Amino acid sequence: MEERKLGFFERYLTAWVIGCIGLGILLGKAFPQAAQTLDNISIYQVSIPIAICLFFMMYPIMVKIDFREVIKAGKTPKPVILTLVVNWCIKPFTMLAIATLFLGVLFKGWLPGTEVVKGGMEVELYRSYISGCILLGVAPCTAMVLIWGHLSKGNDGHTLVMVAINSLTMLFLYAPLGSWLLGVNRMPIPWQTIVLSVVIYVGLPLFLGYHSRRLIIKSKGIEWFKEKFLHYLTPVSITALLITLVLLFSFKGDLIIRHPQTIFLIAIPLFIQTCLIFLLAYGLARWLKLPYRDAAPSALIGASNHFEVAIATSAMLFGLSSGASLATVVGVLIEVPVMLMLVRICLKTKHLFGNVN
Repeated sequence: MEERKLGFFERYLTAWVIGCIGLGILLGKAFPQAAQTLDNISIYQVSIPIAICLFFMMYPIMVKIDFREVIKAGKTPKPVILTLVVNWCIKPFTMLAIATLFLGVLFKGWLPGTEVVKGGMEVELYRSYISGCILLGVAPCTAMVLIWGHLSKGNDGHTLVMVAINSLTMLFLYAPLGSWLLGVNRMPIPWQTIVLSVVIYVGLPLFLGYHSRRLIIKSKGIEWFKEKFLHYLTPVSITALLITLVLLFSFKGDLIIRHPQTIFLIAIPLFIQTCLIFLLAYGLARWLKLPYRDAAPSALIGASNHFEVAIATSAMLFGLSSGASLATVVGVLIEVPVMLMLVRICLKTKHLFGNVN
């Protein structure tokens, strides 16, 4: 595997991210109707503008994957087992504990008030915020981790295998585990959201990436593919990521301005949870003697969240204007900056795993 060097976009990605967050908030405040109109273009809670951007984030990664690496990855189960254990046996319970400690105890006095959720039941707001955090905790990432794994110079083949297995696992474990932790008798499964997001973010770019790679190499040769085609394609993922940020923050710009204190307080336990799960998975990967290229994506996939599924479920259970839905939106707002920080930690610590190639 050849060494990937950070390009111009990747080298200054943190600065671009901060700029796009600010630009998104300003646009959302200056043109609230336009942002609302774009936000409403969705199918089963999957935003079409965001879906288009995420497709262009994923395709350049998929087309770079040598699918012989995917076959090899499927024969090495330890990273997959580690990811499944962290995602489903540890992460939901640490999220419940951390959210309850901060939002239900430490910050409870700063989160006063009640709200009426679907069904006419009145609940304290802090309990709604905890519910939203739980929904994030039981919705591990299934797509965005591909770009985080790629930026951290991880094994793209292994990342793809883990994404596929994690997507299937979510279909079976998301509803029962979420229902149990939330204490609701029956939690609806956002089947359409899960399936549609996996198809758009993973299935379609995977299909097109695989076939276009074969056709280009067959007609132009492997050297032209690597030196010409990939050279022009590389900035596409990062550009799509930055446009996604502008859209996300323009959609939620008014929300950020109206609820700055609440968003900040909810972000604290979510940030701690993300870092804890990353460090735990990263440490276990080193203990299991996994190579760095498998350890980095194994840790990143647990740290990230599938926010579309969490938002869709909170809307169905509690209503789109509920405290639970607000908490899931906060998960969206902190996702990219925090994951970029963790990618940098991976790159700075890869020497701890010995031979990283």
